[in-house]
Order: sequence, then structure tokens, then C-alpha cells
Amino acid sequence: MLDNIRTTENDISTKRKVLDSLLILALGVVLGVFSKALDASAFNELPEVFQMLDVTNLLGRFSIWIFMAVCISVYSSSAKRAALNVFLFFLGMVTSYYLYSTFVAGFFPMGYAMIWFGITLVSPFLAYICWYAKGKGWPAVAISGVIIGVLFSFAVFLFQGIRISYIPEVIIWLASLIVLRREPKEFAVEIGISVVVAALLQLLFPFLYG
Repeated sequence: MLDNIRTTENDISTKRKVLDSLLILALGVVLGVFSKALDASAFNELPEVFQMLDVTNLLGRFSIWIFMAVCISVYSSSAKRAALNVFLFFLGMVTSYYLYSTFVAGFFPMGYAMIWFGITLVSPFLAYICWYAKGKGWPAVAISGVIIGVLFSFAVFLFQGIRISYIPEVIIWLASLIVLRREPKEFAVEIGISVVVAALLQLLFPFLYG
């Protein structure tokens, strides 16, 4: 039944699959170290371009990591590969981040670490589902609408006056529309679903949007 939504790409060699997964793991490791190194540096010591783009703050928020995971997922060759690749990405990122925090910065925030390791554990299941967002039919539209809605919830506050929360997250949300683009009719449904999802998230979990 799921093959009716999106079919697996079978023309990719095992060697290529292994290489892709290793590169994704390496990307996670590099980004984890990079993120913690920035976090441990004084803002005025960072390169001017990093200060201007507010990179440290952006990497400390959920939306950029969700977007990266979605991209890894939907551009994988199968749902199983999406699950593996996203898991490796988060495993590399979270492990390197907290190893750097412990042995270089000399600080291990147990509470935040448990949250991120929890996210790492559930990430394969979410990635498996997300892979079908680039498929066809209304199930794919619904999945992509939920993904866009999650990112939209970080970009725009919908209550007590509609307002932009953080410009980089607006850009991430717009990028998600490009990645998960569809024909006009499906796009309209996708946007409708995303607004409902964003509103529900902001109502149910207001502490995430303070």
C-alpha cells in the first residue's frame, strides 16, 4: 500500500549507499562540534559574518535541525534508508556536541542531553514517515503539510497578533515550501493543513514559543 505513495529507488549501488550514510554521519559530527564551539565562544569573538547571520542562536533552535533531517529523509532512496540516515545524522551531531561540551568546554547539561538523545532515538521513525512526503496522493500531501506546519509554528506566532518570531526561521519555513513543493491544488491543501498544525502546536505547547 505504501508503494502507492512512493516507490523505493533500487538503482543505487550498495557502495554508494554506504558512502552516503558515512558522509551524513560525518556531517552530523562536524555540525555538532561546530555548533558547540560557537556556543562556547563569546559573541564578539566570532567572525563578523557569523554575528550578522546570528548563527549561534539559529543552531540552538529546533527548526534548523528539523529542516536538515527532513531534507536528508526526503532525498534518501527509500523509507528505510531515510530512517538510517537521519538516525546517523542525529547520532553524530548529538554525540559530538556533548563530547565537546564535556571534554573541551568542561560542562555536561544532563537535562538537555537527555532531550536530544531522546530525539535521536525517535528520529528514525519520524524520518521513515517523512520520506513519503515527496510521494504522490493525499497521504503525501498530509505528511508534507504536517512538516511545513511544524516549521511554520516556529516562524510565525498566530495568537495575540500575528507576527514573525525570528527571520531565519521564516527563511527555513520558505525553504521547506520549496523542498516539498506541489501542484497548486495540493499546495493549497498543504498550506491549510500546515496552518492548523501550527496553531495546534502553539496552543498545546506554548512553552516552546515563548
